[in-house]
Amino acid sequence: MYKWIIQNKKAALTGLLGAGMLLTACGNGAQSETGTSVEAEGTVETEFWYGLGSNAGEKMEEIISAFNDSQDQYVIKGVQQADYSETYQNLQAAIASQTAPGLVLLENRYVNTLGNSQALAPLEPFVEQATDFDQEDLLGAFMEQAQVDDTLYAVPAYGTTQVMYYRSDIFEEAGIDADEAFASWENLLEASQTLQAEGAADYGFAPMWGAGNLMDIALSNGGEILNESGDEVMIDSPEWIEAWEMVRSAIHDDETFKLNSGGEGWEYWYRTIDEVIQGQIGGYLGSSGDKGDLDFDIIDSKVQPGMNGNAPAPAANALYLSMPSSSDESEQAAGFAFAEFFTKVETQVEWTKAIGYIPVRESTLSNEDYMTYVEENPAFGIPFEQAQTASPSFLDPTGGQITDALTIAADKVELENISAEEALKEAKQVAQEALDATQGE
Repeated sequence: MYKWIIQNKKAALTGLLGAGMLLTACGNGAQSETGTSVEAEGTVETEFWYGLGSNAGEKMEEIISAFNDSQDQYVIKGVQQADYSETYQNLQAAIASQTAPGLVLLENRYVNTLGNSQALAPLEPFVEQATDFDQEDLLGAFMEQAQVDDTLYAVPAYGTTQVMYYRSDIFEEAGIDADEAFASWENLLEASQTLQAEGAADYGFAPMWGAGNLMDIALSNGGEILNESGDEVMIDSPEWIEAWEMVRSAIHDDETFKLNSGGEGWEYWYRTIDEVIQGQIGGYLGSSGDKGDLDFDIIDSKVQPGMNGNAPAPAANALYLSMPSSSDESEQAAGFAFAEFFTKVETQVEWTKAIGYIPVRESTLSNEDYMTYVEENPAFGIPFEQAQTASPSFLDPTGGQITDALTIAADKVELENISAEEALKEAKQVAQEALDATQGE
């Protein structure tokens, strides 16, 4: 999922550091109440931090239990975080206070940032010793972003991309052909207005709050984040402005798109899903991992469309399992053992069937159980179909300053009703200065 939260990082780090020190003051010995690390009778216990919500969080707990039951050398203790961003913020504090867990689930941009600062453990020694880990079978597109300067710092856990979900019964009752409606963003805007006019829904469609969906639409309108040489930020181009202005106008002028925002963690996300299920909104743009929360008796799915005749180009990325370098080597070994277990084809099939994320192993696609399930449940094949032509996830060369500028611009457009041109030109100036400074180092 793409929600990027902008906060005063220095203040957040200070506060979290204090909290982390209070929680872990008892240290990493056997008497630790937090379970950060415990070694007794040859068993190594370590925490696994992940920012999953709802069904995905529950399924992860099941898989953790299955791993713990499958062997007696390691015990993984799952620790739920509010979302991916909070996971990273808490991890920064834990690294600073030497209380990092043995395993953490991270977005690729955080893997890149932490890998560059050597805050993650290199995985080559664990891969070399593994007896049942086929690195060549992991999808190449995901493995590329698991490395920093040719050093492997992460194992892809699952892939994700944002796809279209809609109430198939509502579209049908309003006389709207879904294939035609989702053929382009222009068609979807028209279909959204028709749903309202027919009284089929209060709102026709809902993008998710944040820069992620807006970036996808801009890319599918022919936009680029950086120019080919990588020295100019392109986010104020006509393609970007037109795409973002379409969304701003649909939310604020026409009021045919609905935007939920705020709340704790994924609250705004699940509020949107609930309103679609209740029939208040005709459809929404959300994660491939939402499928465990949806009723496919009334909901169907499509790939994201293009805009202005351009081919669809939304981003696809993976979530990664990494081991902080400051954790004990035995904890890192426990974390890698779980990563090996989680990426087994059988576990990947179980996870994908339950949640809908993209499996990370090539061999999953020849697994009979997986293929049969996708054939019987076509919506679960949409994310993989979209990933074939998707844009690679953007790795910010400024360490997050470009994506931060886009997040601020997205709030201006979506929440403050500021024109896309004004918001994006301001973001371009900030982002370009950051890029220039980075390249001048």
